[in-house]
Amino acid sequence: MSKDLEKVLGQLNQVILGKPNQIRLALTCLLARGHLLIEDIPGIGKTTLAKSLATVLGLDFKRVQFTNDLLPGDVLGVSVFDTLSASFVFHPGPAFTHVLLADEINRGTPRTQSALLEIMEERQVSLDNETRPLPDPFFVLATQNAVDQAGTHPLPESQLDRFLLRISLGYPDLEAELELLGRESFMGQPVMPSAVLHARAVRQLQQQVDEVGTSKALLHYVRALLDWTRTGGRFEHGLSPRAGQALVRAAKAWAFLDGRDFTLPEDVQAVFPSLAGHRLRSMDGREMDMLTIIRTVPIP
Repeated sequence: MSKDLEKVLGQLNQVILGKPNQIRLALTCLLARGHLLIEDIPGIGKTTLAKSLATVLGLDFKRVQFTNDLLPGDVLGVSVFDTLSASFVFHPGPAFTHVLLADEINRGTPRTQSALLEIMEERQVSLDNETRPLPDPFFVLATQNAVDQAGTHPLPESQLDRFLLRISLGYPDLEAELELLGRESFMGQPVMPSAVLHARAVRQLQQQVDEVGTSKALLHYVRALLDWTRTGGRFEHGLSPRAGQALVRAAKAWAFLDGRDFTLPEDVQAVFPSLAGHRLRSMDGREMDMLTIIRTVPIP
């Protein structure tokens, strides 16, 4: 791992205490050119993680609070008639940034949620017969409250599939929470880390992740994991080929953070639960422990 990435992880771990694995998964997701979904109760540190990640990487950051009355134009932008030029002028929305925090995304209506589909997949906004590219890198980090809370709309499968990984921060352990309680803060806001990288450096890191090697045996292992989810009637739908491609990308990024230019089955196993958990539903509607799949499918 490069010294810059070590500094990035070090600073993030100083802000989000006791969650090194979740922080590494978040950075893995960004380096793999994916998008991240954080599902947890309020007050755990989801928004703090998003702000800290953007700050330490030197990326532009914008936040959208999803509510029932939020419209697609509030996210993407809107064209307004300018009387001086006698023409419509496009005013970019908060989507035109490097890191977009979609806070409490499942409180938005399905119409507004669907506005994110194109920008997450194509990294562009198509409005008024014109296509406008988004900044590079572009990373959506969405937070989601429990679906049983009032005013929430479950994300459809097509939306969930746009997220490379899903993580949950959970409560901090005893030592981390004691340190957190003893920290000085202004109005409850944590102190943000300083920038270590910048947008160009992040793009270069993403290109290096693309060059991480994969062997035939590793691809056969990924294929075996996909096949296990599709057979035996365990799930409503098995993992798609696109999910398989996403699994390979995430494993490459995990290996890159280990300082390797080749991928091991252990890298696949490290990211598989966060990649497959939100894409699979058992026949009875409940989520299965993804570690069961890892233990069951043998490594070639």
